[in-house]
Amino acid sequence: LMTPLDILIMAAGKGTRMKSRTPKVLQRLAGRPLLHHVLDQAAHLQARSAIVITGHGATEVEAATAGFTGATGSFDLKFVRQEPQLGTGHAVQQAVPHLPADGTAVVLSGDVPLTQADTLRALVAASGGERLALLTVTLPDPTGYGRIVRNADGAVQGIVEHKDATDAQRAITEVYSGIMAVPARLLTPWLAQLTNNNAQGEYYLTDVVAMAVADGVPVVAHRITDALQVAGVNSPLQLAELERAHQLRQARALMEQGVRLADPARFDLRDDTRTGVRGELVCGQDVEIDVNCVFTGRVELGEGVSIGANCCIANARIAAGAVIHPYTHIDGEKAGATVGEGALIGPFARLRP
Repeated sequence: LMTPLDILIMAAGKGTRMKSRTPKVLQRLAGRPLLHHVLDQAAHLQARSAIVITGHGATEVEAATAGFTGATGSFDLKFVRQEPQLGTGHAVQQAVPHLPADGTAVVLSGDVPLTQADTLRALVAASGGERLALLTVTLPDPTGYGRIVRNADGAVQGIVEHKDATDAQRAITEVYSGIMAVPARLLTPWLAQLTNNNAQGEYYLTDVVAMAVADGVPVVAHRITDALQVAGVNSPLQLAELERAHQLRQARALMEQGVRLADPARFDLRDDTRTGVRGELVCGQDVEIDVNCVFTGRVELGEGVSIGANCCIANARIAAGAVIHPYTHIDGEKAGATVGEGALIGPFARLRP
């Protein structure tokens, strides 16, 4: 029997390197705030609740997220504030009053948008309601990440933060992703014992690993090799890299359904930031899409539709056999735009609802 899941999302960071007035977790990936991508994961896991820990720009983050509707189902959404920010352990301590003892807590980061639901399901299964399960990844360059320290039998003994690691420990390439699953009844007493005796003077959540080992609670690692799933966003460069990775993932899914994309690296499908409509491209058979096309909101392309290069299409239904020549801008706004069967549009056309 599965225990109920309560998701804790760290969203208090400032994101100094983004050099933006917008809080980091509200920076957009595919037209949607990073935090909303993470909340989608909570929805896919059919979590009982999601507790978002805010700090920098808390008012803005809470306002942008309060009306969140998940991809599937619904969960109880709560906000707690971390002021001042004294580390990851301190962040999770703020959520304890809202954490029921009968559930499994899953700790996620509000700036790590591309974790797959299947990965998190496997992590929760590894925890099994009685173990501390860590999501780990092997990186060619582990600099800056907490290293996974194992004993001779391969059992996880602890996590050592990069700044506190010895040279031998820094040679370890298996690192902690920042994502864990642990029964709340075990986590809560460990959080109460955290101290800040380390190079940063912070309360590290990772210290609970050594506490679990000391208490005889098994610590297991669900190890993945796909670094994208645990990649965080700290700079505009990293945001752009994840944007391309996400778009390529969407492009591949469409091509597997039979859509012909001239170049999957030059394709974009985004949420409509004006109406909040999810990015969704529904295609009939034999659809062809040339390079540099941007689809926003819900777009339907009928059988045999051909889209020329450099078109922007938002909230539209394009019937079978239509040809949209290059540089055409179709914007259905809220009402939606319709292009009839066999129509020839463009080049350089602009259509509104």
